[in-house]
Amino acid sequence: MSDIVQLPLDMIEWISSVTNSTFTAASRQAGGGRKQAWLVDLHNSNGSAEHIFLRWDQSPESANIDPWTVRNEAAIYQALRDTPVPVARFIAMHPTRQAMLCSRVYGRNWFSHIADETEALSTAQDFIGHLAALHCLAVKTLGIDHLDATLTVAEMALAQVDELETIVTARGGEPEPLLVMALRWLRANVPTYCGPAVLVQGDTGPGNFMYADGRVTAIVDWELAHFGDPMDDLAWVSLRSVQEPFTNLDDRFAEYTRLSGHALDADRIRYYRVLAEAKILTMNHGRSLGEVGGGADGGSDVGARLVFGQLHRRLCAEALADVLGCELPSTIDVPLGRQTESEELFDVVLGQLRNVISPRITDSFALQRTKGLARVIKYLAESSRFGESFAADELDDLSAALGERPASVPLGRGLLSVAVRTGRIDDIAALKVIYRQLLRTNELLRGASGALASRHYWPLS
Repeated sequence: MSDIVQLPLDMIEWISSVTNSTFTAASRQAGGGRKQAWLVDLHNSNGSAEHIFLRWDQSPESANIDPWTVRNEAAIYQALRDTPVPVARFIAMHPTRQAMLCSRVYGRNWFSHIADETEALSTAQDFIGHLAALHCLAVKTLGIDHLDATLTVAEMALAQVDELETIVTARGGEPEPLLVMALRWLRANVPTYCGPAVLVQGDTGPGNFMYADGRVTAIVDWELAHFGDPMDDLAWVSLRSVQEPFTNLDDRFAEYTRLSGHALDADRIRYYRVLAEAKILTMNHGRSLGEVGGGADGGSDVGARLVFGQLHRRLCAEALADVLGCELPSTIDVPLGRQTESEELFDVVLGQLRNVISPRITDSFALQRTKGLARVIKYLAESSRFGESFAADELDDLSAALGERPASVPLGRGLLSVAVRTGRIDDIAALKVIYRQLLRTNELLRGASGALASRHYWPLS
């Protein structure tokens, strides 16, 4: 199905010009957040078909106060072009728009879709080999102008914390308590590692590489790439392994050590887990659920942002508890729930989305959004049943922590945030209050989240 009308004429003309080919069609793909993914079909000068990939951020470059731009990502693809690391071939960067063209790499990207255990193991081992190869590259020879290779690894870690704090301040608004606590702890506990810096992909692991027949065909999504600690990437592998279990991580990390020569350090991985979660929270700070990737398509996948926003808040709390030595509550009281007049309507809508609408959708982008809306409806259905009871329980928690009963849950959360930021409340006490709230939200999103609702970080030995 062609979405040619959704690409502006000047974008089509640019694609045709830099490829010296005739533009025939383009279809937007699911995922990508604010950076859209498009499959573009061309006919080249000898009349044969050519298929390439467009990465496009429609937001103005001047509006992005973070460094995670398509232009910087393009520099990574160019730097890795002649290395052993498998990446798509860079074709062109738009002169004014945040748009990049590269070759289309074939394969699948959802690691969880591999049914054969032998293939899964082979694919995971191949990825670890490529990650080790990435970390063996000498950063000063890569020629990535926007990254500073002269800093120590500790200075590079601190620069990431500075970067996140700058973004939070620039966007304005009261940051959520988890983010405040994470950034404060990260600044005070930068690892003293003195080894060589490596090119860290960031956001690396299952879901961010393409594979076929037990081998990785390309590593994708380099927007978070930076110079730093090799344990930073292992923290991201363990993070993404919560979303898509990635065979036995102890075995994969042992293979990484053997292939890369970088010794494992569990405490540094713990540090970078907190940093990774703080980065995800910073990305969403000051942005509404539907804002990212806005435009004619109605904004982001709200259902996915609900589910993964909850997952990473919970993982951030658990990563903080791990480094603080804090024992979090494991359960909450879940009431029986009340019957609502809307309950039958929720069931009808979900049934029609599942059995009537979704099977008839052939466009992958539209199907993704439909599944996202089903997630929202599941959440709303649970909120109508348990919302009032959970709100009363949270007010009780907030009252005990703040010493006064807030007029509402939103007001209480705001007061808790200020208390954490100003140091009026102990971080561990606040973390326990926040985690109970996260456990309640986990119940509201359990039906929408599926297995994600019960997953946690792989334990580090």
